[in-house]
Amino acid sequence: MPAISRFFGIVITMNYNDHPPPHFHVRYGNQKALIAIDTLGLIHGHLPPRVLGFVVEWASQHQSALAMNWDLAKRQQPLQPIQPLE
Repeated sequence: MPAISRFFGIVITMNYNDHPPPHFHVRYGNQKALIAIDTLGLIHGHLPPRVLGFVVEWASQHQSALAMNWDLAKRQQPLQPIQPLE
């Protein structure tokens, strides 16, 4: 799973042959979650509330880049890094 962004100990990844709906993966320590790109809602998993807040804030700033990376992944093209949350 290629990492597309890292910040505050959070790793954002996306798979090449992943299932719909369009989403990205989040790892924070031993915790994992899937977040929908269109709604920024939690699909699966668990994150501490503060970490989830950081992820949603970051994703809301980069929703179009996340959607572009989802399309690239579906076409087996290299994913583009996305700026971290500052």
